[in-house]
Amino acid sequence: MSKYIHKSHNVSVLMYHFVCPAKYRRTVISKEVDETMKEICIEISKRYEIEFLEIGTDKNHVHFLIHSVPSYSSTKIIQTIKSITAREIFARHPEVKKKLWGGQFWSDVYFVNTVSQFGSEATIRNYVKNQGVEEIL
Repeated sequence: MSKYIHKSHNVSVLMYHFVCPAKYRRTVISKEVDETMKEICIEISKRYEIEFLEIGTDKNHVHFLIHSVPSYSSTKIIQTIKSITAREIFARHPEVKKKLWGGQFWSDVYFVNTVSQFGSEATIRNYVKNQGVEEIL
């Protein structure tokens, strides 16, 4: 479960769902690569303010549920993750690099969506819309 991150000038709980396909949608994520990916992400968490809440892999793409700080844009988060994981996977699994020409592990594209622990878009929309409206008892 995510928690509030307290900084000197803000308190936040920012969660993102990223989906990153492998280059050319190649089937390169084996059980061994999956385990390595998760180990690398633990190391990323130790060095950056990026917490991995969940990591789910398929044969050709990875889902990340991430909790981070406002000073990291979604672009910075995914660039950090993709660059470090690609370099480490190629170093630890040279067989993967043979399946991908051009020296890239990840496709240039990705999907990102914000995630709320407080409700759906409709719930938040209604809450914001009704600010300042007195409740009738």
